[in-house]
Amino acid sequence: MGSLSGIIQRPLIAAAAVAVASASADVSDKFQSFTSPGAEQTDSSVSVSNSIQEFTSSWVSHISVSKLSSLNFVTRVQVPVPSISFGVPSSGHKFIPSNLCSSVASFPLLVNVYQSAELAKASKPTKTKGSIPASYSDVLYRWHLPETDAIDVSGTSDCLAMKSRTVVVLLGWLGAKQKHLRKYAEWYTSKGFHVITFTFPMAEILSYQVGGKAEQNIELLVNHLADCLEDEGKNLVFHTFSNTGWLTYGAILEKFQNKDPSLMGRIRGCIVDSAPVASPDPQVWASGFSAAFLKKNSVATKGIVYTNELETDELVGSRASGEPKPAVTETALLVVLEKFFEVILHLPAVNRRLSDVLGLLSSGQPACPQLYIYSSADRVIPAESVESFIEEQRKAGREVRACNFVSTPHVDHFRNDPKLYTTQLSQFLEDYVVTCCKSS
Repeated sequence: MGSLSGIIQRPLIAAAAVAVASASADVSDKFQSFTSPGAEQTDSSVSVSNSIQEFTSSWVSHISVSKLSSLNFVTRVQVPVPSISFGVPSSGHKFIPSNLCSSVASFPLLVNVYQSAELAKASKPTKTKGSIPASYSDVLYRWHLPETDAIDVSGTSDCLAMKSRTVVVLLGWLGAKQKHLRKYAEWYTSKGFHVITFTFPMAEILSYQVGGKAEQNIELLVNHLADCLEDEGKNLVFHTFSNTGWLTYGAILEKFQNKDPSLMGRIRGCIVDSAPVASPDPQVWASGFSAAFLKKNSVATKGIVYTNELETDELVGSRASGEPKPAVTETALLVVLEKFFEVILHLPAVNRRLSDVLGLLSSGQPACPQLYIYSSADRVIPAESVESFIEEQRKAGREVRACNFVSTPHVDHFRNDPKLYTTQLSQFLEDYVVTCCKSS
């Protein structure tokens, strides 16, 4: 299968130019730091590219090549490796006593998988909680240890011992960086859990090819998790964000099945934030990429303010008449992206790959409890799609919980209502994952 990078990047770079035109200087600065990838195409991909050229030529021709020449997507990822000769800092940057570090230091990935990936080591550990290292947003994935005051040093607490055997895997949304997942990781580590945060560089999404770099990086994570489960006897909880995190979860499940089906039984729970849409919907993909390009300038980041409780009840599951409207430039970007994904999502290789992953997520998930956190105000993932999927999972006999935040925007529920969000997480974890920790 030839690389799809050339097919995908040209129209998306053009679409990005529309995004830059409507965004603030902050967004412009981020895009101007990129340089041209110069991706190669095989003969097979050129023919597909020509078929796309017709519908893109009308709007691509209006965009200056000289202005786009500085746009690019960085493809090299650096992953800091924790030192195995002394205590490793947690996400809160507190050091763990040396006698508690052996289990983390013994993970085979820390001594061989990072090396096999030829990724750079960190120069030194972070010393203070308030600072973020320059490379914090550039790493592929990061391990966070439980905070010192959340660890039961005596080993007498069954609750904390169970938490220490549980690894929460946070799978980021499209465009998310490590710094965006830090607040979630800090909440889990403050409760005594180990956490892994995984994010895709935007470059890997824009240059996606079946079996390419993105899936190779998922393979690295899967090997890490498999070694952890085999050597350390731990269990997993997945916490996914948006359709990107959810599809990554599906790819991980697929690789677990191929590697060792028994690994599926070590998954104790799945938390799905702002997802799913269980079909390749061009409109959803267009909305997701538009939000990733425009960030805070996108209407997807705007919630809905209800004036009274009655209005809230009436509008749950429906669109509010006074909800924010996208700017003209964002509307144009959405039209371009939707046309683009109508073609891309129907390419045989892409459609087949998505169908495999979506089929597994729909009917082949592990028999673990599921928690869905979503909102009627989400402009990327329709609440109706989430509720439809929840109903299908319940009919299939799954244990499912759900919470509609009603007015909060896409993947922004924690920031807008941290009390409700953490209450939902705590109740789910106590009821299904660390049952001995449940308050009597």
